Amino acid sequence: MSFENLNLHPLILKAVIDSGYTIPTPVQAQAIPELIAGHDIMASAQTGTGKTAAFMLPALHRLATPSQVHSRGPRVLVLTPTRELALQVSEAAAKYGKHLPRAKVVSILGGMPYPLQNKLLSQPVDILVATPGRLIDHIQRGRIDFSRLEMLVLDEADRMLDMGFIDDVERIASATPANRQTLLFSATLDSAIDKVAARLLKSPKRIQIATQQARLDNIEQRLHYVDDMSHKNRLLDHLLRDMALKQAIVFTATKRDADMLADNLAAQGHEAAALHGDMNQRDRTRTLTRLRHGGLRVLVATDVAARGIDVVGITHVINFDLPKFAEDYVHRIGRTGRAGASGIAVSFASGKDGVNLKKIERFTGQRIASHVVPGLEPRFKPRPVTGGTSRTTPSVAHKRNRTWSNDSGRHATGANSANGNWGDSRSRSFSDNRENTRGNAGGNTFRNSGVPSPYIRSK
Repeated sequence: MSFENLNLHPLILKAVIDSGYTIPTPVQAQAIPELIAGHDIMASAQTGTGKTAAFMLPALHRLATPSQVHSRGPRVLVLTPTRELALQVSEAAAKYGKHLPRAKVVSILGGMPYPLQNKLLSQPVDILVATPGRLIDHIQRGRIDFSRLEMLVLDEADRMLDMGFIDDVERIASATPANRQTLLFSATLDSAIDKVAARLLKSPKRIQIATQQARLDNIEQRLHYVDDMSHKNRLLDHLLRDMALKQAIVFTATKRDADMLADNLAAQGHEAAALHGDMNQRDRTRTLTRLRHGGLRVLVATDVAARGIDVVGITHVINFDLPKFAEDYVHRIGRTGRAGASGIAVSFASGKDGVNLKKIERFTGQRIASHVVPGLEPRFKPRPVTGGTSRTTPSVAHKRNRTWSNDSGRHATGANSANGNWGDSRSRSFSDNRENTRGNAGGNTFRNSGVPSPYIRSK
């Protein structure tokens, strides 16, 4: 099937072809016809499978026909859990709607100054992309008219549920017309999502695409056991000096850890920067732009970056701290292996991470092979090590005092073995995850340096 078979408006099809895409992904091929036909849908597909285009193309198709309601308010509302994802959706809307005469896109999200948002909302809007908390603020102030809203999109609904946004989402939905078309996209469709869908959707079509295991087939997963923080730091420095690593995202459990580790890596000579929820929007956008344009080799991030970042050059993902939740592991490592490319995901684990490891392996249906770096072998080895000798010793607890000293000089360099290439649970605090917090920075767009592909990649 090609995009020509999906009955999209010619001007939208032209923008798709201009972008170098010809073949829809499975979620696009199934969702777009149902949405054009006017059905509500709830769709599950893994990150990197083109979910953004799956709802944005039919949304733009709807905009090609003038509205019968005269209002400045939006015709399409997209709710996302994070600022990064909101910006990505806004960018996709502008990209695929560039030939349409009516496709004004506005982003309303935490970190943008209110005066700028007030100015944007005072003008006619066709597509409004927003994080729930900030949108609630504007609704309460009477700045948004939903009288001509035709489509409501809940993007990454499972993430919004995890972050405590669902009450806000339902409150927003209650302010929109009852005859709207509602779309729910989620990485998983479980009982909690089913309950949300039952309250907000009308007889939805259910679409389920890829399993977790199928999505990870092009990502090589590796495990390194670590004894303490010094061991972790030396292993990380070794991995980052691998010439095969083009760009990497290193995930930490907390914002403070991300800042300190990024500073330490920069001091060691790595092109590194941090990304987390306490940064203002201007700094976050600047960091992501550097990453997209190749000016940044290592991004040290909290889980705020686990969704919504689509950079083809990411060859490695490193879990400096192992996530507590298995779903977060999948979204983290999904930042590599994009658009059919292969990727490498490396996880550090200490003796106390055994339970989390089992949860991750059970969730993905895949066992993560353990590896060692000659000269950096762990004392603690709870399972057979690939390419090495297995032995079990008492657990060595992680040091709680997280220091980021430069230990790179302590280990042997030039390890050429096949295994030479290649913790702590993340804090689910609202301050790190809720992306609708107020800030003082401006700017709400960044340029995506994509590469032509037969597929539309959107998450």
